[in-house]
Amino acid sequence: MPRGQREEIRFPSLDELFSSQEERDDAKLKRIYEIPLDQIDPYPEHPFYVKDDEDMMNLVESVRANGIMTPAIVRPKEDGRYELVAGHRRKRACEIAGIPTLRAEIKEMSLDEAIIYMVESNFQRTTILPSEKAFAYKMRLEAMKRLPGRPQKGATPLPHLDKSRNALANEVGESHETVRKYIRLTELVPPLLQLVDDGKIALRPAVELSYLPKDMQKELSEVIDMEQCTPTHAQAIRMRRMDSEGKLTPEVIEAIMQEEKPNQKERIVLRGERFTSLFPKNLPISKREDYVAAAMEHYSRYLERKNRDQER
Repeated sequence: MPRGQREEIRFPSLDELFSSQEERDDAKLKRIYEIPLDQIDPYPEHPFYVKDDEDMMNLVESVRANGIMTPAIVRPKEDGRYELVAGHRRKRACEIAGIPTLRAEIKEMSLDEAIIYMVESNFQRTTILPSEKAFAYKMRLEAMKRLPGRPQKGATPLPHLDKSRNALANEVGESHETVRKYIRLTELVPPLLQLVDDGKIALRPAVELSYLPKDMQKELSEVIDMEQCTPTHAQAIRMRRMDSEGKLTPEVIEAIMQEEKPNQKERIVLRGERFTSLFPKNLPISKREDYVAAAMEHYSRYLERKNRDQER
C-alpha cells in the first residue's frame, strides 16, 4: 500500500449481521405479487392500443385456464398505487375474465427507464400499427435524450439528436430515415393518422402531409371523405410546396384531390366557379355531396310532377 494512503475498512450492515444468507438471497429475487387491479394505473399516454378483438379473447381464455404466465411490470408510485409499465393487454384480460388481481413484478425505475422498458416490451407484438410506432419512437427518443450523460440543453442539439436517433434506429432494426418518418406521423391530425393505420395513405405521402398546418390537414380530411380518394405522393408534395408558398387554400386542396389518378374509378367531378358559387357559403366541404344529392332528388320530383301534369 502506498505511504499516506489509508485502507478503507468495510463493516457489515445491521441487516447483514442479523439476517441469514437465505434471507439475503430471497431479498435479491424478483418481487412478484398478486396486485389488485384497482390499485394499478395505466401508463400515461400509452402509445399502444388495447383492443377487445379475437386475439384478446384468446388471451382471456388462456388467462382463465392457466393464469398470467409472464408477470406484468409495474413501478410503485408516491401515493402508494402502482403504474403499469408492461402488461396492459394482460391486465385487460384479467378484467374481462373476472380475475381481481394481476400477477406482476414490482420494479423501481425512473420515468425515462419506464418509457424505454414499456416501448421495448411492446415491440414484441406481432402487429404494430404505424401510429403506435410513431408515438412509441417519439417517446423512446425523448427518453434516450434525457438519459444521464447526454448533452445538456443548448449543447450542439442537432448532432446529439442524430446520435440518439441512430441509436434508436439500431435498437429497433429500422433505418435512421425510417425512424424520422414515423416520428413525423405524430404531427398528423387524428383523421389522417387513422387513414395511415387503415393502409389508405402510405408512409411517404403521410410524411409530406404532416408538414401542413393543422387547419389545412382538417380541410384535406374532409375532402378525402367527400371524394373517397386519398392523395398520391406527388399530390402531397405539391400541397406541401404550395403551403410553403402561402398558396394553399381549401379550394386548392379540393382541386388537387379532384384530379384524375391512374386506375381511379369513374366518378362525377364538379369543377369551377359555376358549381362552387351555387353552394351556400357556410356549407362545409364534407356536406357538399349531401347537398347535391338533395338538390337532385328535389329536381327529380319536380320533373315527375311536370310529366304527370303534361299527361292529363
